[in-house]
Amino acid sequence: MKTKYIIYTALALLVAYLVYNKFFSEGAKKSAAAMASGKGDKKKGGPVGVNVMIVKETAVNNIIDITGTIDANEKVSLISQTAGNITGIYFNEGTKVTKGQLLVKVYNQDLEASLQQNQYQVALAKQQESRNRQLLQKEAISQEEYDTSLTSLNSLKAAADVIKAQIARTEIRAPFSGTIGLRNVSPGSYLSPSSPIANLVNIDPAKVTFAVPERYLSILGPGSKIRFKTESSMENFVGTVYAIDPSIDASSRTITVRAKAPNPKGILTAGSFAKINLTLDQIPKTILLPTEAVIPDLKSSLVWIYHNGTAVSKPVKTDLRTDTKIQVIEGLKPGDSVVVSGLIQMRPKVPLKILKVIK
Repeated sequence: MKTKYIIYTALALLVAYLVYNKFFSEGAKKSAAAMASGKGDKKKGGPVGVNVMIVKETAVNNIIDITGTIDANEKVSLISQTAGNITGIYFNEGTKVTKGQLLVKVYNQDLEASLQQNQYQVALAKQQESRNRQLLQKEAISQEEYDTSLTSLNSLKAAADVIKAQIARTEIRAPFSGTIGLRNVSPGSYLSPSSPIANLVNIDPAKVTFAVPERYLSILGPGSKIRFKTESSMENFVGTVYAIDPSIDASSRTITVRAKAPNPKGILTAGSFAKINLTLDQIPKTILLPTEAVIPDLKSSLVWIYHNGTAVSKPVKTDLRTDTKIQVIEGLKPGDSVVVSGLIQMRPKVPLKILKVIK
């Protein structure tokens, strides 16, 4: 029992010592006094270090990024105007052909024979017409007899023209110069007027078709330049607007525009996707700020200004945007010092310390 009382007494003394040391010692009194006077261990915050940019007016191009489609300058699916067996194919797939070049020939020996027969008849009719003309001059025959021979000659010539046109239909020729695609026929196969032979494409120059909002219609016209890229090439291409659709799409409120771009190397391919950079006009004097310096607000946007060593918020009105900058059209003037770093720490009247000035 005596041992238990000794332990309880020791614990009570220890608790009493801890309470006295926390609340009644000299150190505790000083700490309490410091907290009461606001001079505790907490140090007063210093000015926020920031970078500022001096506002100045600069020229900027009004550029929009849109998408478009690359089309061939000319494209046609070759078909025959007559039916028959193919007697010859005179092109290699994927090669260049010239305008008028013979590509495919359909059986036409019967027409060739008819034409030859007609030529003999025309030669005989010419001789008859010549003799009758001489006899008419000598008044040996009547005018009616001569007219009959002349009509016979002209009829045979017309028949020859018909046969020549039929023969021409059995020869499929290139309507323009370009690259011919994969063929769908073989020698000896039967070719009907509905059978596609191959596609012929001319893509130099290439056509670029795209749509722009109607508000840009007044500043866009023939001769306007576009710059674009494709997924299949890292090269930058330049095109020139040459045609604008006369009507506006009622659903999208856009207007279709078409440009031509030189393609001597054949890099551009019909049907591919184009990322277009269109320069509409140039604004000679405006203010551009880094995008991160403009903070969206509920009603507008705002920036922070360095003024007399402190931060001051200022509402601004913006317009054009690029990848890294934004145009401010209202709220700033040349010479203002706009805070461009440390924006997360900005509060009204926060002391600022300039670390770097961007001009």
